[in-house]
Amino acid sequence: MDAKSIHVLELPKILDRVAKYASFSAGQAQVLALAPSPDLAEARRRQQETSEARQLLAVKTDVTLGGARDVRAPAQLAARGGVLDALALMDLKNTLIAARTLRRILARLGDQFPRLARIAGGLEEVPGVVEAISQTIDERGEVLDSASEKLAHLRRELKVAHGRLLAKLERIVADARNAPYLQEALITQRDGRYVIPLKAVFKGRIRGVVHDQSASGATVFIEPLATVELNNALRELQLAEQEEIRRILAELSAQIGAQAGPITHTVEALAELDCAFARAKYADATRASEPILRPADDERQTTDTGRSAFVLRLLAARHPLLNPDTVVPIDVEMGGETRALVITGPNTGGKTVTLKTVGLLVLMAQCGLHVPAQSGSELSLVRDVFADIGDEQSIEQSLSTFSAHFTNIVRILDQVAEVREGALVILDELGAGTDPGEGSALARAVLSYLLDMGAPALIATHYPELKGYAHTKPGVKNASMEFDPETLAPSFHLTIGLPGRSNAFAIAARLGLNPTIIAEAKTMVAETDLASEQLLDE
Repeated sequence: MDAKSIHVLELPKILDRVAKYASFSAGQAQVLALAPSPDLAEARRRQQETSEARQLLAVKTDVTLGGARDVRAPAQLAARGGVLDALALMDLKNTLIAARTLRRILARLGDQFPRLARIAGGLEEVPGVVEAISQTIDERGEVLDSASEKLAHLRRELKVAHGRLLAKLERIVADARNAPYLQEALITQRDGRYVIPLKAVFKGRIRGVVHDQSASGATVFIEPLATVELNNALRELQLAEQEEIRRILAELSAQIGAQAGPITHTVEALAELDCAFARAKYADATRASEPILRPADDERQTTDTGRSAFVLRLLAARHPLLNPDTVVPIDVEMGGETRALVITGPNTGGKTVTLKTVGLLVLMAQCGLHVPAQSGSELSLVRDVFADIGDEQSIEQSLSTFSAHFTNIVRILDQVAEVREGALVILDELGAGTDPGEGSALARAVLSYLLDMGAPALIATHYPELKGYAHTKPGVKNASMEFDPETLAPSFHLTIGLPGRSNAFAIAARLGLNPTIIAEAKTMVAETDLASEQLLDE
């Protein structure tokens, strides 16, 4: 679909919010990679997955992907002969446990949640790996003594050697003859060797190897000659222990490397489930519902001319980026013979928000996201959504607002010619930014072209000529944003079938403009504008 329009309609912001509900990085990546599908079966499958996930999380509150990690890279490293550290192995274990738990739950509930069960079918069995890791590494990520007989033997020897060394050093530190030479009566470590702190001025009074000195130079850290052999013995055992641990981890990594394929498939299936759960949690948070997706060639939505008609029926739709406590729901309906809506009304009345709401909810639905609207909302599947909304003025390219908008509109119309009935076109303030007469004529011509192409369209405008055009042109219907001239406040409600007033005179009068000036202004209004107002009165 058109990348620029997807950005204008702010779908990436919605996906960012959905991704926050994902449990691990692979699931987040799947959410952020969601794109509107032009395939009806695919879009419906995604919607049904979201619905099943909502039902599952409602009845099984303990269902979770807790502990899952994207362990595909460690698994592939192990497959290439790499040795995984204990923390990577713990991540693998926790991921496989989460997968095993979900596989068992969804296998048991497969009849109730068939689409989630299908995804869970990709959670492959990885026999022996969880048990092998559990027998090798404890919950803190430390290799267990019981991982091998040799490791257990080495650690017993280490404990004895460590005790002998400390006992010898403690005797040296506790010797009253050495007390004047010591900076402190303590034992510490430098470079893996046990040492004691000696006053620098008494260096040589206790024979040994200097390993370090303090920043001030007042203290040197020496390894007494009497403990060098004991330190050597301890160090040799430590190296032997590390080598045995590495051998154990290499053996375990080889076992995991042999299962890299199933592990990778399992992570991918977990990510898919995580994506469905994230969509479900976001739907619950936004009080959304599953829309009814219609095929573009639905016989029930075919006009008398044989052309398949676009159906859009959003009930109490809300823009998901607006404050849910204050946003005003709107009802938008197109279908049958109506292939275009011309929305009019005052500035700040909600026209742009209405356009963005419709475009965004269409994109969300085809991503598999439930939409913030009442149950029963219907949408025809579209192959592409094109939107020209907002201030497109470009200083860098020396384009006026009008030029920038029409550069984009030309691009859109070229692509609509290819997609035709598979497109949904959304244009804000079409023809604005130039001479009103010429801008209005261009706006009507663009709308006429879209009708000829069979592309459904929603257009916001201030031009009175478009109100009359929509009133008389087959396939086009007026719509307006309600406005209270007494309070000068928009209600943000959308009314289908009636054009909107600009209310400029009412607003000016309410703000205190001299009535004489307003009366003279009314005499200057073009006849077409007056005709439009008379049409609205009728």
